[in-house]
Amino acid sequence: MGLLGEINIDALLELKGLRTISLNNNSFSGNMPEFNRIGFLKGMYLQGNKFSGDIPQEYFQRMRSLKKLWLSDNQFTGNIPSSLGEMPQLMELHLENNQFSGSIPKMNNPALVKFDVSNNKLEGEVPASLLKFNKSSFAGNSGLCGEKFGKSCEEKTENPSPIDAKNSSGLPGGSSLQIIGFIIASVVLVSLVVFCIVRSRRKKEEGSKNVGELAMVNDEKGVFGLPDLMRAAAEVLGNGCFGSSYKAVMANGVAVVVKRTREMNVLEKDDFDAEMRKLAKLKHWNILSPLAYHFRKDEKLVISEYVPGGSLLFSLHGDRGPSHSELDWPARLKIARGIAEGMRFLYTELATYDLPHGNLKSSNVLLGPDNEPMLVDYGFSHMVNPSTISQVLFAFKAPEAAQHGQLSRSCDVYCLGVVILEMLTGKFPSQYLSNGKGGTDVVQWVENAISEGRESELLDPEISSSRKSLGEMQQLLHIGAECTKSDPQQRLDMGEAIRRIKELTPEGGHQESRTIEVWSSPRGSPVFDNQEPGIRHGSNSFGSSRDNFDF
Repeated sequence: MGLLGEINIDALLELKGLRTISLNNNSFSGNMPEFNRIGFLKGMYLQGNKFSGDIPQEYFQRMRSLKKLWLSDNQFTGNIPSSLGEMPQLMELHLENNQFSGSIPKMNNPALVKFDVSNNKLEGEVPASLLKFNKSSFAGNSGLCGEKFGKSCEEKTENPSPIDAKNSSGLPGGSSLQIIGFIIASVVLVSLVVFCIVRSRRKKEEGSKNVGELAMVNDEKGVFGLPDLMRAAAEVLGNGCFGSSYKAVMANGVAVVVKRTREMNVLEKDDFDAEMRKLAKLKHWNILSPLAYHFRKDEKLVISEYVPGGSLLFSLHGDRGPSHSELDWPARLKIARGIAEGMRFLYTELATYDLPHGNLKSSNVLLGPDNEPMLVDYGFSHMVNPSTISQVLFAFKAPEAAQHGQLSRSCDVYCLGVVILEMLTGKFPSQYLSNGKGGTDVVQWVENAISEGRESELLDPEISSSRKSLGEMQQLLHIGAECTKSDPQQRLDMGEAIRRIKELTPEGGHQESRTIEVWSSPRGSPVFDNQEPGIRHGSNSFGSSRDNFDF
């Protein structure tokens, strides 16, 4: 998309859950960054940039966990690093369309299933372990030899023996054919050059049409354009289900998060613009609205304000060092009430949506000053590609959606319940993991404990010491359990869940409301209809640099 600037490796080292780096199709340049300092990476996608220079031969020695490496379509030179052949878990290696030279090193990678070094300047014999790959994987390297290429590696080009006989034109024997061949080759070469120039100009023209400008939909933080964004140094924040996130600081000093996604290609430009402007008009202290967007047919950029406090996910499960700030019971109850306020607002303002949120989870709850929660990644369900929606939206973790594809507002209730149980238990929900392996199945665990009368054993030790509030904690625990019933007909509806959460106060005290609420239902229908039919910032949207639990 044209992002450029310096990549802060030290910042990436702080992301203990980081497993994949995806910077493909940008404008990063210079020598290969020191990603090898991040020894636990499993995937690295740098294709389609302007990286150049030689890669040190020992570069990959400490990256033995790496499984997928894409360096294609850059400007790398020199020999292919020999340390690539010493990576036992490597499955995919793409080096095509660079300027690598010399021979291909020995590759001892038993798991390797994808390999491509086409269109480089390689020469010599191909290692036996790579002969299983198609000839196309080596195309565009005229110096390679071996049976696969129909050229013996021992052949040497011999100078043609002189022929004294001359033809009728007075030229040496065979010279006329050589001249004709030279002329034909020259014509072909010139034609290719002209073709490449024309094609390059067309691509530039098309690119200039596609780049366009940012569409500002909210100017509360000032106005900036795409050139400002491209000039800003980009800091990689994460890569989640919706796409990659970057942090950038604009010339006016405003820090923003750029969400780059390929998953919202359902709407045409005018419809997408209308939806983004609708979301930008949402004004509530528990909602983070977008500032701008950039539209392309195959991908979108969504820009929002950067929230330095990070996500609820990180506050609950992140760094536990000396600087870790615990969330006590009043803070967690405040967050729960704030989430409820935000959901009430969304269910009123987006009442015509089948799924007003659709992606509620702790990584999509950002914490502002004084732990005031802000919801992100909402209202996207009707913009997401149908083929990938089940992998993108957390609402599909509700049993009826996961098993039968039945998506309704009750799925939002289920997601709210998971977040509540996560806050009370302090456990990382297995529901957040794509394969369900790891973490704790908080829904089943809480259900079993409640049936056995062991509610007090479920509470996070960081809050269970607040003995005066155990009653309120258990009330919230039961609300979470009723929101996550496997049968959607037995769950609370959203309105009832919100009402019961808002009735809770820390240690029996009074929590002042900051809003006068006047709730009306459009067209006379219930605002919180659980039965209505329907279909980083966290690591998934508008993220904080510490949100990387979706890798």
